[in-house]
Amino acid sequence: MNTGERRYDIDWLRVIAIALLLVYHIGIVFQPWGVFIGFIQNFDPIEGLWIPMSMLNVWRIPLLFFISGMGVCFSMRKRNIKMLLLERSRRILLPFIFGITAIVPIHMLLWKAYYNQDLGYSINQGHLWFLANIFSYVLILAPVFILIKKKKEGKFYRFVNRVYSSPVGLIMIMLVFVAEAIILSPEVYETYSLTFHGWALGLLSFFFGFSFIYAGSSFWQTLDTWRWVCLFMAVALFTVRLSVFDLQAPSYLKAMESNLWIFTVLGFGARYLNRPSPALSYLSKSAYPVYIIHMIFLYLGSYLIIPTYLPAFVKFIIVTSFTFAGCIVFYEFVIRRVKVLRLLFGLK
Repeated sequence: MNTGERRYDIDWLRVIAIALLLVYHIGIVFQPWGVFIGFIQNFDPIEGLWIPMSMLNVWRIPLLFFISGMGVCFSMRKRNIKMLLLERSRRILLPFIFGITAIVPIHMLLWKAYYNQDLGYSINQGHLWFLANIFSYVLILAPVFILIKKKKEGKFYRFVNRVYSSPVGLIMIMLVFVAEAIILSPEVYETYSLTFHGWALGLLSFFFGFSFIYAGSSFWQTLDTWRWVCLFMAVALFTVRLSVFDLQAPSYLKAMESNLWIFTVLGFGARYLNRPSPALSYLSKSAYPVYIIHMIFLYLGSYLIIPTYLPAFVKFIIVTSFTFAGCIVFYEFVIRRVKVLRLLFGLK
């Protein structure tokens, strides 16, 4: 099981993906449909934001699922199944339970107060549905991963090592996701939260993410060789989705585009980001707590700024700055320094 090498690029990509998630959520505030999915909505939308948001939307969440599967592969280096389940329960299940009971209700109260709704307390998964999915994948796939780990250099290792050593492996992975899109036929491909399509897509991404690390260098060498081709094809498919389908392309085309963007990001990340830095050391620890709390500061910033008569783009900049600054300050001076909160936010 070749997982001994530290992959700083994966840490960087996790940080970048969560930062993009924050920006995406902030962008929803400035879309004409934001209020319908529980966001405080600016009365003057910035509809031009939807084009880059739509480009991100087909791969930002699947990428996090891939990275989560990679993380489990790294985590299993010195753990048996009992240790793995205990560690993931502490880092995923406990923050999920804490989050849906103590974090999500706060930003929902801000939304209710803004729109003069009943301020009753309610438990809600909110944006933390992602953690519930991840924990379910660990429970389902842990026995499989442990079996694979026991059979080092076995049939599965030889298979993935051989397949991933050529672009045929990338095509095979993409076809699996195309099949998922065709079989489940989601009404909107990018609806990941609380849908069976989103759960199944996440399960596949999680498994393949594990296999990428398990296979060792063969997968990464292939990505390094073909990263520019993947980028060109991803841009081409997005151009077709934008110009031909007005962003409403069939799900199987979105599945292809999603995988090509992910291969591109992983390939360029492996080439340019696989090195340590003090910034990465800090940001990689803060990214998870920031993900959990960011909606509170997004909603608080929206509550304070959206009612003003500032230009929409100025509001976007202020809300973005407030959200990121609020999350980092709260992490640094509260979460990081209070032992019980470190536990509840999944920190070591």
